[in-house]
Amino acid sequence: MHYVLARITVKTEAAEAAGKVLAELAAQSRKEAGCVQYEVYHQEQAPHIFQTVEHWRSKEDADVHMTTPHVGAAFAAAGPLLAGAPEIVAYTRLA
Repeated sequence: MHYVLARITVKTEAAEAAGKVLAELAAQSRKEAGCVQYEVYHQEQAPHIFQTVEHWRSKEDADVHMTTPHVGAAFAAAGPLLAGAPEIVAYTRLA
């Protein structure tokens, strides 16, 4: 199994629009064959900070995900909303 966490910080005034973009990305990503789980959260005290929690069958599935049209569309839509570069990190589950 392969896990990916992404921390996405958007401009404060763009939080609502970014949430919609990320929710659509999650909905489309969940339809991918290798997706086990794809969730999006925002911080309660800082709703302009989002976290995705992704669970893929394999690293290859996660790599394919990054090349899909819906990921490209989400990056294009979110680009102007971002306050900085997203931090995307892969993890291996220990327990």
